[in-house]
Amino acid sequence: MRVMAIDYGDARTGVAVSDPTGLLAGFTTVIQSRNPEHVIRELTRLAKDHGAEELVMGFPRNMDGTEGPRAGLYRAFAASLEEASGLPLTLWDERRTTIEAHAILHESGKRMKAHKKNVDAVAATLILEGYLTRKRLQG
Repeated sequence: MRVMAIDYGDARTGVAVSDPTGLLAGFTTVIQSRNPEHVIRELTRLAKDHGAEELVMGFPRNMDGTEGPRAGLYRAFAASLEEASGLPLTLWDERRTTIEAHAILHESGKRMKAHKKNVDAVAATLILEGYLTRKRLQG
């Protein structure tokens, strides 16, 4: 079962899609847009094009586990995306994913300036990997 992970953001949205077995992250991309409707259209298209059967989206939480200040915005976006795509969507705790993504890019030798282009896709991959691991452990 293919799963598509989303790292939603104000200016860029990272996307990662699993392989057909739902075990590994495969395709990644970044949607460059500040328009939520455009992002929803692109995410819906990508899900269809890649045969995703399930969505998982990063959800902002504070370090103490409470919902972050943008939680309401993310819930509304997730509801709109779930309706538009017709796919089940799970909100996933995204604490530290962007920090980890920057660390991964830094360790790979990428300059800080280049991080902007890739960090959202790497963060989406981390969300996807965490979600797939949980599914395997529960299954």
